Amino acid sequence: MSVTVRVPAKVNVQLAVGGARPDGFHDLANVFLAVSLYDEVTATPAETLTITCEGPDADQVPLDRTNLAARAAELLAARHGISPDVHLHIAKDIPVAGGMAGGSADGAGALLACDALWGLDTPRAELLDICAELGSDVPFSLVGGAALGVGRGEQLTGLPVGGTFHWVFAVADGGLSTPAVYGEFDRLTEGVAVPEPAAAPALLDALRTGDAVALAGALANDLQPAALSLRPSLAATLTAGTQAGALAGLVSGSGPTTAFLVKDAEAAASVAAALIASGTCRTARVATSPAAGASVLA
Repeated sequence: MSVTVRVPAKVNVQLAVGGARPDGFHDLANVFLAVSLYDEVTATPAETLTITCEGPDADQVPLDRTNLAARAAELLAARHGISPDVHLHIAKDIPVAGGMAGGSADGAGALLACDALWGLDTPRAELLDICAELGSDVPFSLVGGAALGVGRGEQLTGLPVGGTFHWVFAVADGGLSTPAVYGEFDRLTEGVAVPEPAAAPALLDALRTGDAVALAGALANDLQPAALSLRPSLAATLTAGTQAGALAGLVSGSGPTTAFLVKDAEAAASVAAALIASGTCRTARVATSPAAGASVLA
């Protein structure tokens, strides 16, 4: 017997970042959109907790207890007083360390897969509590769709979306450390009054009405200057995508993946081909949003 869960990547259409808190985190207004790039996590009974991984950049995925999938299994088992004896196999398709919450997705996927495999029927609210303990982006990976995340991003409110948005994601060589990007944000904003983060009404309206042009005009990521400071080559990728016809481009989360909002599927194919031809990225992936959150496949 095994259980497989499919879980989506995300793009932050707005990431407003406040100043550093005493606990080292930052208050956020984080507008998430789940997109149609997925990892699959399969849970199978085993004598002890083990993890395997396949897919693009699988060699960069930790296979020990630092993996969020392993931590998810351990936390869930501890809540129910059982041993986390499970083999978790991750089929990766979300870019690794790319600012698209791939690790968080695997944590949410493992949590749901283990809950189903072990027949626990854990209440949704408790699963979300475990997700928040795992990391700031993990609750959204479970929920999917569109949501505003506040606090450090883990306190979610669902958002209405009035249509389908088309995206191209340019995948860079190597990753960027999220703590390093936040550290650079702190360095760049030292001595500057950082405003309280808040979701932009125009952006929320664009999501609600499904207006891609309006959404393009409202995209914002306060971490983008920090990501560009650490990885200046991303500027050339952003230029290549917009020159190829994207409505707008931005760094996805903490990067280094860059996200381009486009008009339709035809434009997505054209922009993806131009990005690959530009030589400014390793590959380009086409996706749509919103996408469903973590869901059991089998």
